[in-house]
Amino acid sequence: MNSKERVLTALRRSGTPDRVPLQFDLCRKLTDDFGKKYNIPIHYTTSYFEDVTYRISANELRVAMGSDCVVVGGSLPRGYSHPVPQEGRIINEFGMLMEQGPLYMQTIEAPLRNATTVQDVSNHPFPDPYAKGRFDDAKKYAEMYKKNYFIIGDLELTIFEMSWHLVGLEKFMIDMAVGEAYIEALLDKVKEFSIGIGKQLVELGVDGVWAGDDFGAQNGMLISPKMWRNLFKPRHAEVFQELKSVNPNVMIMYHTDGAVAPILEDLVEIGVDVFNPVQPNVPGHEPDALKSRLGDKLSFWGAIDQQYLLPQGTPEEIETNVAEKIRVLGAGGGYMCSPAHIVQSDVSMENVEAFIAAVKKHGVYK
Repeated sequence: MNSKERVLTALRRSGTPDRVPLQFDLCRKLTDDFGKKYNIPIHYTTSYFEDVTYRISANELRVAMGSDCVVVGGSLPRGYSHPVPQEGRIINEFGMLMEQGPLYMQTIEAPLRNATTVQDVSNHPFPDPYAKGRFDDAKKYAEMYKKNYFIIGDLELTIFEMSWHLVGLEKFMIDMAVGEAYIEALLDKVKEFSIGIGKQLVELGVDGVWAGDDFGAQNGMLISPKMWRNLFKPRHAEVFQELKSVNPNVMIMYHTDGAVAPILEDLVEIGVDVFNPVQPNVPGHEPDALKSRLGDKLSFWGAIDQQYLLPQGTPEEIETNVAEKIRVLGAGGGYMCSPAHIVQSDVSMENVEAFIAAVKKHGVYK
């Protein structure tokens, strides 16, 4: 099988692939270091939300290192550059004042931090998802790799995360809890932006759309399942329906960090095909339990610990963990092995290579 066939077979649960497919994302430092090692020039595609840049960049390196997937997404419009109010800070397309932190660009001033009314949301200018050039790189890489690799279209910060970044997390969560009127108007405005981005990705021919919002913490959900079902479930269902209206066969791949076991059946109900990142070591994400509970309805992508194992484990410990995750989640197909997060700079190059080698060694179906 080539990579595309391998991923499609595994994630559609349409048979047993030759081996468990492999996917990973690297932070900038590891990307640059591996680019030097492989002598591959790195091309960075700046996302419309800066922290997603490393998801949609360095595809030449990604496939050279063994990934079965290529990831593309919406970028900045052609010819656009961020306003730079002072060194180290930018104002992004959504009006967020952002500053480079230790790992990511951080929002330090939210443009809707004083919002109280629906009119405040209506008056705030949103980027145009159809701006010229937003998909120049996505078109290039989708066309380059579509025959042999599974093409993922990135649509993270689909509704919840983009909304709270526009308002500020504390204010957003309080206002959501007390039912401020502007909240639903904001959710709808973000939803429409995501639909515009997502439908264009599907039109480009991506095999799956990687939507996502982090609703989980280490010990449970950030909001109650009831609130999620009231505010977010119907809106995500609408986004997924719109994507499927362009191509009924596109796979819906949903990312949500943390312990989100209470809503997994709901995600299946609204059309999610693949659950990512299957964060390990949180309540309700035990591999045996997930596979037995949902393995006939949902495929799994991720599950390799990024908090301790990859940064601090030995290559032997990584191999043992990868083999066990493949044994359980990969039984009969339905699994793509990946770290549960972008691999950060606290992970050595040796451990990245140990992870990749372990998937290739233990992922082969007998």
